[in-house]
Amino acid sequence: MKITGVELRRIAMPLVAPFRTSFGTEHDRDVLLVRVVTPDAEGWGECVAMSEPLYSSEYVDGAAAVIRRFLLPALPDNVDAYGVGHALEPIKGHRMAKAALETAVLDAQLRASGESFGQFLGATRDRVPCGVSVGIMDSIPQLLEAVEGYLDEGYVRIKLKIEPGWDVEPVRAVRERFGDEVLLQVDANAAYTLVDAQQLARLDDFGLLLIEQPLANDDLVQHAELAKRLRTPICLDESIESAEHAAAAISLKACSIVNIKPGRIGGYLEARRIHDLCRAHGIAVWCGGMLETGLGRAANVALAALPGFTLPGDTSGSRRYYATDITEPFELDGGHLNVPSGPGLGVDPVKEILDEVTTSTEWIPLG
Repeated sequence: MKITGVELRRIAMPLVAPFRTSFGTEHDRDVLLVRVVTPDAEGWGECVAMSEPLYSSEYVDGAAAVIRRFLLPALPDNVDAYGVGHALEPIKGHRMAKAALETAVLDAQLRASGESFGQFLGATRDRVPCGVSVGIMDSIPQLLEAVEGYLDEGYVRIKLKIEPGWDVEPVRAVRERFGDEVLLQVDANAAYTLVDAQQLARLDDFGLLLIEQPLANDDLVQHAELAKRLRTPICLDESIESAEHAAAAISLKACSIVNIKPGRIGGYLEARRIHDLCRAHGIAVWCGGMLETGLGRAANVALAALPGFTLPGDTSGSRRYYATDITEPFELDGGHLNVPSGPGLGVDPVKEILDEVTTSTEWIPLG
């Protein structure tokens, strides 16, 4: 497949409400979109990097720069999605930027062939159960009100963001208010150390599905030690940047569940490799989210329809984050989202909305 040019488009997407985690609070999203143009089709990819390097070392300006200066020049004249990964392998890191480019190439490739993301990845379902991620709140009453609203909307699983000082009591309050039947898990975003093991063990009393990324992303050994001290299953997120990392975590018994975020691990081909590895070793996986627009959400929903995704993901409906999405909105249906069935991502940006939220565009001719 010959790529004739690539557009880097920045859009500004205000969130419906501030989203607070242990590493900061987001009020809006500065999103980098990558549009790949070929003689037969065009494809879209969404970069999940944040404006500042707080969640990871990547950030939006840096992602745009590395795509422009290094990733695009590394591509051969004719390339498919598999070839993108091979061509970019010598360039260290920058997985979010690589994922956006690879996804755009894959989308164009599948649109040209008439195949959907779900078909290509190996989806076995046409709809997936949806959970929702609830940020750190100013008070427990505010948290309970938010959780009640999401349960009323039909979400089948609740994830609470936690940090030191906001952990046991909010979890206790949610359990007491909504009962043991609610699927509940927590996400620490690496906010704790092994010194906090006793405090984290207090969460064992609440029947949680899992505790996500309690310790530093680069410390599999201490996660393995913590796993011995908790009854609650440990799920790794930021620690898993590749199939190799997943294999190491499994070998060390550092986790029993993995959160797969395609936009953070280099793309959907690597996501499928991690899925296949975990499934072969009996490790449950689920699909995490990075506040994607409808473009990124479409691909995530397709991935979450693979057979190894046995836990509800953070594949929330569009309205969870955006009053107006750049695609036709994803609407919850009985706690599920439908997997797009059209070619490629199966969704397209709505031109008028996309133009309205666009802050800059850059066209880079190739070939």
